[in-house]
Amino acid sequence: MKKVLIIDDNPEFRENTVELLPMYNYEVIAAENGRVGIQMAMAALPDIIICDIVMPEANGYTVLEVLGQNERTAGIPFIFLTAKDQKEDIRRGLSLGADDYIYKPFKTEELIKALEIRLKKNAFLRQRVDKNTKGLNLFLKEASAYLDEELLSSSRENKHFKDRDIIFREGDAAHHLYFVEKGNVKTYRVAESGKEIVTGWYGPGDFFGQLSLLGKEGIYIESAVTMEYAEVLDIPKQDFVNLIHHDMELANKFLEIISSNTVHLQEKLIDIAYSSVNRRTAKALLELHEKGILKDENQKGVDILREDLASMIGVAKETAIRTLTKFKEIGLIGTDSRKKLTLLDKEKLQRIADFED
Repeated sequence: MKKVLIIDDNPEFRENTVELLPMYNYEVIAAENGRVGIQMAMAALPDIIICDIVMPEANGYTVLEVLGQNERTAGIPFIFLTAKDQKEDIRRGLSLGADDYIYKPFKTEELIKALEIRLKKNAFLRQRVDKNTKGLNLFLKEASAYLDEELLSSSRENKHFKDRDIIFREGDAAHHLYFVEKGNVKTYRVAESGKEIVTGWYGPGDFFGQLSLLGKEGIYIESAVTMEYAEVLDIPKQDFVNLIHHDMELANKFLEIISSNTVHLQEKLIDIAYSSVNRRTAKALLELHEKGILKDENQKGVDILREDLASMIGVAKETAIRTLTKFKEIGLIGTDSRKKLTLLDKEKLQRIADFED
């Protein structure tokens, strides 16, 4: 049974609501003003709050601001009660983070519907999204229920690529966000000198192309090529834009899903600036292993050029080769007959990645 906190200084309204909502399987607690409402919210941690705006001691805006600053109550869905002619109240409330509003006076079915929609959406936003095509399509399908009809298309396509197929080239019009279901993808840029600079490696569960879609130019800022057979889901740019711009909560959830790569890129830039070559090399090898790119006793791995590894760790090819030779001499890595890198001692590599300055 979901718990609803009513904060309103009108005793008749409180009494009626306390009697009404249990008939729809809700537990109800009520506060007569904003100050008491804040205390009850922090003590009872309700599933949802319905709050009047104009009240003694602390108005609705104050209640929302105080609860929003507390880690335990910040995520509780919050609905304002307002008169129909108080449009400025609505704008201010939504700008402060209110989830919805209900006009006074309202019908019972309007209140129940608002509670159901808000609680359902809150549960949806909190649930974990599986990082595979099925989980992503399920998220997009459920997200469409909270957007206007037809804002999200159903034309997402799971494409199959052969080894070394080009998915897009730097400068192409950016029409899709991509999600790796199977295989590995490398992104790179070409410097004025003609040198290829690796900008990322992506395996199952990773997104790529999002930074290009966020740019004003409307073009891909890098090229993408498969490193082996790969299955990649393409998400139309318009779906990406609609998710970002039409609902703030859905936007935050979607950005949370696709942002891990961006965070990793920031960490990588910090490493290049401050970490030793040994540490950066160890981190790069472990990352490639985690994505299934490096060979070990359990996986075949793929061919990786020494130039690509050098680009990943921000050093010259010769420096990368010297570091790999040293790692090979002390038994951290090896090579097979085709010169594929093989991971031999993951624990020692992890210690170098974690502790060496």
